[in-house]
Amino acid sequence: MEFKNRDIISINDFSKADLLHIIKVAKSMERPNPSLLKGKILATLFFEPSTRTKLSFIYAMESLGGQALGFDNAAMSSIEKGESLWDTAKIVENYCDLMVIRHPEEGSARLCAEASNKPVINAGDGANQHPTQTLLDIYTIQKVKGSLNNLHVGMVGDLRYGRTVHSLTNAMSHFNPTFYFIAPQALQIPQSYLDELNEKKIKYVLESDLQKVSKKLDILYVTRIQKERFPDPVEYQKYKGYYKLDTKLLENVKDDMKILHPLPRVDEMDRSLDQTKHAAYFEQAANGVPVRRALLALVLGKVR
Repeated sequence: MEFKNRDIISINDFSKADLLHIIKVAKSMERPNPSLLKGKILATLFFEPSTRTKLSFIYAMESLGGQALGFDNAAMSSIEKGESLWDTAKIVENYCDLMVIRHPEEGSARLCAEASNKPVINAGDGANQHPTQTLLDIYTIQKVKGSLNNLHVGMVGDLRYGRTVHSLTNAMSHFNPTFYFIAPQALQIPQSYLDELNEKKIKYVLESDLQKVSKKLDILYVTRIQKERFPDPVEYQKYKGYYKLDTKLLENVKDDMKILHPLPRVDEMDRSLDQTKHAAYFEQAANGVPVRRALLALVLGKVR
């Protein structure tokens, strides 16, 4: 499919062929052409905090010769004066060639794309989707496992509100996985995602005890319990610290099992895991740069 001027809003908008093509282009972007995007401008509209996503987008753009401008605090924008997101997008499109947005409300990225005549990339809209994180996740899985096919993928933590989990479930469904959704019932993955897996005849297991399934996993995708997503602070306190992974976990896993985490971590994963052969989350974060270079170059029509 043609990528030029395409909005990147939901992982559901990508076919299996699309995903594999992005991975191929990202591999070529590990050594970038420093003048590929010369004269192009990326606008970053971050209405929620971000470290890895925002910085990697800026670095990706600048390492290809482009420029980046924007804000990382809604209080610094005209939203504080009552300006609508629609109007913000209409204004910002005059200053850039494409924009990337992170916003706490589901559907905000698609609204921005509808308003703007310039392509829009979703960097996370509430608990809904985070497609560029998913692309770097599958890029990492491909690198550390050698294949995306027929893997046993465990996801542990906040699966109810975790947009990275939602997007990754949809993306990996193209590759015949077996999923293990590991969470307390109140934080389990929403039924709508299970319905989609049932339609695709993808196998999955619902579990709350990681130890019961850990030895079956090829990939363990760890997520934090997200305080900012809970509508009730009391509910958050109930599940805060529910999972605390350390090297004891490794006594009952495959020798080549890899641990991923979209980061940041809080208290769900001990630093004792960092130096083990199973830890792949810092490599995962670094992979955000070639993947986002690939997306920027594809959307701006500089590669095909």
